[in-house]
Amino acid sequence: MIDVSKFVQTLDGKPVAVFGLGISGIAAVRALVGAGAVVLAWDDSEARRGEAGKAGAAVQDLYAEDFAKLGCLVVAPGVPLYHPKPHSLVEKAREAGVEVIGDLEVLHRSGHERRVIGVTGTNGKSTTTALIGHILNACGIEASVGGNIGKAALALTLSPKCGVIVLEISSYQMDLCPTFRPDIGVLLNITPDHIDRHGSMERYVAAKAAMFKRDGGVAVIGVDDKYCAGIFENVKAEGRMETGLPVSADEKAPGGVYVLEDRLIDDIDGEGADVGGTSFPALPGAHNAQNLCAAYAVARSFGLSPASILEAVKTYPGLPHRQQAIRLVNGVAYINDSKATNADAAGKALSCYRNIYWIVGGRPKEGGLNGLEPFIDRIRHAFLIGEAMEEFASWLDKHGVPHNFSQTLDRAVAEAHHMAQAERGKPGGTGTVLLSPACASFDQFDSFEHRGDVFARLVEALSAENSL
Repeated sequence: MIDVSKFVQTLDGKPVAVFGLGISGIAAVRALVGAGAVVLAWDDSEARRGEAGKAGAAVQDLYAEDFAKLGCLVVAPGVPLYHPKPHSLVEKAREAGVEVIGDLEVLHRSGHERRVIGVTGTNGKSTTTALIGHILNACGIEASVGGNIGKAALALTLSPKCGVIVLEISSYQMDLCPTFRPDIGVLLNITPDHIDRHGSMERYVAAKAAMFKRDGGVAVIGVDDKYCAGIFENVKAEGRMETGLPVSADEKAPGGVYVLEDRLIDDIDGEGADVGGTSFPALPGAHNAQNLCAAYAVARSFGLSPASILEAVKTYPGLPHRQQAIRLVNGVAYINDSKATNADAAGKALSCYRNIYWIVGGRPKEGGLNGLEPFIDRIRHAFLIGEAMEEFASWLDKHGVPHNFSQTLDRAVAEAHHMAQAERGKPGGTGTVLLSPACASFDQFDSFEHRGDVFARLVEALSAENSL
């Protein structure tokens, strides 16, 4: 747990309100209480309120609280700040002149004295965050990894002061950071997502770009989409950051790191050195080339040698719910890609396999399945679940993809399993059962992790003997 005593001292004895008691909210309660703060906590969930009470907070209905006495309001990342309108407690805090912040801002103000690496992007940030942490630890630089992945930021156990903190950071979290900016900022890519939160693509892009509004430090930015390429050019033009490193999986990136014909090219020193291949078991698919480039660029900024970095990558184990192989049944692979919560992420998985029995659906994002047209010939059959069924069925009908209305994940797994096993001998060869939902999980599950865990349990319970 992070010691946030220095932050608490700045409050002059005023209580802190914490609203939204999920993983990061409860971690904030524990850290603040541990530092001696009076914490007023509230959540719409009675169970979460009980957990905050056990952690030492005073459980108070913040809707009825006098905000004038508060030192600040710490809110969960999902609490609306602007669009479609601010949450009523956010409005109440603003009217009272009370600062609204998130857990990363509390971490920043705690005076932890470590370098911070922040990783953001629409897709790939969890893999890149974990990969950076793995490389640094394998190369002798102690790194604590968390944020929007694994442990909440304020629940981390800090490395020694010579070490670093590696954080996955969402656009929601950056919205709650008036002063925090990472020492090394990594932006992978931007595709349309979370428009329901930000209100427009412009605001979403601005939330990502905010990471680089600082003096000094390192900016590692993917330049394979127009939004990130524009941000990189702006960062260079402003000249505030010490180092700007472009990365690309699609084309040459002078002065940075890129992939050329499946080879990793290091041009940081202007030499365009071929440092090795890009094929690693835990990093399947072309999309992981960009993640590899970004992690490599960060590691090089610490002075690590290309050889030591790539040796560390070889031992990277991968992450659950990101093209995670669950089981092989009679040659049919069952892949958990529950983390694919939008079409762009699902496309990354679809590009890696053929003869796919695709489990897709949930709570749809804006744009639905648009953009996945290039992968239609890879899909043998789709199994639709959740709120998106009707919308996705229309898209599949338009493109001639056969599909079932499975409704729930358990039925989808059973139907996909039966079909995949029965069709093993058909032209095209053995298939892959792929959960890559292209949707949020919240219509039927608590989180994408919950959805992926359920899928894994269902797959493990399948019978190989009775498959046909």
